[in-house]
Amino acid sequence: MNRIIIFLTAFVLLAFASCSSHKYHTTRVQNLDFNQFKTYGWLEPVDSLSKDYYNNDIAKGNIMTTANKEIEARGLTYSKENPDVLFRYIAIVNNKSRMVYSSPYYAGWGWGGPWGWGGPWGFYGGYYGGSYPVGKERVRYGHIIFEAIDRKTNSVIWQARGTTEVNEPEKAINELPKAVTGIMKEYPLPILKK
Repeated sequence: MNRIIIFLTAFVLLAFASCSSHKYHTTRVQNLDFNQFKTYGWLEPVDSLSKDYYNNDIAKGNIMTTANKEIEARGLTYSKENPDVLFRYIAIVNNKSRMVYSSPYYAGWGWGGPWGWGGPWGFYGGYYGGSYPVGKERVRYGHIIFEAIDRKTNSVIWQARGTTEVNEPEKAINELPKAVTGIMKEYPLPILKK
C-alpha cells in the first residue's frame, strides 16, 4: 500500500512540474522607486542574430499586444513623446546540447525464484539502480528578454527573461502571450486593482 501511495505522489508531483514549461529570471536596480515612472514607450526590438522563429508579424503582435496590456495594468500610460521609461525586447532561439540518461531500473529478488517458498506471499526484496549518461541530444531553447530603460539616465533599470524549450515553432509562437505575462509578473510594480 505504501508503494502505491509513494508512486501516486511522485506521479502527481511530476505532472505539476511538467505544467510549467517556462522559467523566469529577473534583475533590477535595487532601491529604485518604480512608482516614479508614469509613462512608457518602446524601442525597436534588438536583432538577436538567431533563428527567425520570433521574427514574424504574428510573433511580434503576440509579444507587443500582451506586453502593452501588462504594462498598462501596472498603471503606466503609453506616450510617444518623452516617455519616462522605454521598453525593448530581445527574442533569441538557440541550440544547446544536454546529457541523456538511462532509465533507472528495479532489480527484484525473493526466496526461491519469483514466487519464493511462500508462494506469491513470500518475502521479496530488491534495489533500485541509478541512471547513467548514455549520450547527448540537441535541444532548441527560446528566450524572450525584456528590458526597461530610464530615459533620463539612458540606463537599464530592469531586465527579465523567460525561457522555454522550443520543439514546434508554431506552438512556441502561440504560447508567447503566456511567456510575456510570466515575464511581466517580474516587473517591480503589481497590477493595479480596478
